[in-house]
Amino acid sequence: MTIPIAWVDHRVVDSLTDQLRAAGCVYAEAEATVLRSAATSADQLAEFLAARLGGMPLEHVVGYAKFCGLRIDLPPGVFVPRQRSRLLVRLAIELLHPGAVVVDLCCGSGAIGMAIAAVVDGVSLHAVDIDPNAVACAAANLREYDGHVYLGDLTGGLPSTLRGQVDVIVANAPYVPSAEIDFMPAEARDHEPRIALDGGGDGTEIQRRIATQAPIWLRAGGALLIETSTAHADATAAACLAGGLTARVVADADLDATAVVARKP
Repeated sequence: MTIPIAWVDHRVVDSLTDQLRAAGCVYAEAEATVLRSAATSADQLAEFLAARLGGMPLEHVVGYAKFCGLRIDLPPGVFVPRQRSRLLVRLAIELLHPGAVVVDLCCGSGAIGMAIAAVVDGVSLHAVDIDPNAVACAAANLREYDGHVYLGDLTGGLPSTLRGQVDVIVANAPYVPSAEIDFMPAEARDHEPRIALDGGGDGTEIQRRIATQAPIWLRAGGALLIETSTAHADATAAACLAGGLTARVVADADLDATAVVARKP
């Protein structure tokens, strides 16, 4: 299809930027560029803009997210990977070796596992999510890395053959307290599954379950990496200690990210 010259003119991006900025989009110019690049016609661009102005996350509008330099296919209704999760990826890569066994719990789109597998050669990657839509999305994204994706509740979805064999478990489990969900930005609150956001009464309910289950699956010296928040870091670390793991908190101010690194003695 031949795209009208007027449509590819820089003034289109300027117009998109103005409309997005008026709607409250903080990164209006960058989003305008993404929308124009993803659209294949003026009509589709108009549809994209209307969806974004209606509050749909940019990644759901265009059907993909960029994470650690990778394109992650992302249909509507699947949790959008946050850039702060790059801290988990970095910490995992530092601990892994070629051929290591990695488990990505609460995997969503599979972005974290995919970013790890793209760097560490030959990892045996296993990903689990309780949401069937996320499982289908992750299976498609991890196909080129021979990833195994399971539907299940945390480690309950893993094959028993992995017990005591896992080198690293990464977990971006929900950690927003239930009472705070209604105060989240509308694009997350209204367009992402609540099960991917809600961390229970104090925000650490799922993290505590993971900390209890992880030692069964980790090999001696293996590590559990849990994304958390500054406010929850101490509670997350305490849960890991209660599970028989060592624990330390790692923060990255540039990413506004916090994680707990827990090791099995």
